[in-house]
Amino acid sequence: MAYHAHESSAQTDSTADRMLSTAALTAVWVGLVGVAIAGRLWQPSWNGEPLWNATPLAGVALAAGFIFRRSWLAASVPLAALAISNLALPGYGNVGVAATVYAASAWPVVLGSAGLLGRERPRWMAVVGGSLACSLVFFVSTNLAHWAFTADYPRTASGLATCFAAALPFYRWMPLGDAAWSVVVFAGLSLIHAAAGAMAVRRMSPQAVSSRPLD
Repeated sequence: MAYHAHESSAQTDSTADRMLSTAALTAVWVGLVGVAIAGRLWQPSWNGEPLWNATPLAGVALAAGFIFRRSWLAASVPLAALAISNLALPGYGNVGVAATVYAASAWPVVLGSAGLLGRERPRWMAVVGGSLACSLVFFVSTNLAHWAFTADYPRTASGLATCFAAALPFYRWMPLGDAAWSVVVFAGLSLIHAAAGAMAVRRMSPQAVSSRPLD
């Protein structure tokens, strides 16, 4: 069973194998969405200071792009997690800002889908680098949208600078959170893959069949 879902299954695969693969990918989809939802709703803190935006959403989006062959299916992971968790969180108050947040949360799928994080196995430096890119793109795009689509800041260069300066405390922990969560998510998927591979080898191994003659 290939680790990377971008590799097509051979046409000679049995129906049972295809059903197993579909069930496994469905479980992975549900698991990734669940992790992202729980991570967004849980607000960690350090020495009494909230770690703003230290969530697994970027790591989950990167992993979805790496795993799922169809881009729309991969993008549905962060979008579904964002939509469901937003039911319990304050609204954005502006359609333009909301659209930007959703787009900035889904674009990391492109990094995984394009193979930039590796093919059969993740390249860990690329995973960390991709997570930092996610943080930066999210910070720049969402604050630019906030400045452009709301009346909170004047539409001037100084207003834009003030907007970004006001958002810096919320960005402080985001790169670290994205990097840490991305490593955790990919490490978890690697462990699951290794365990599944070991089980498959054990089932197929001749030694797994007893050679003791029947009485």
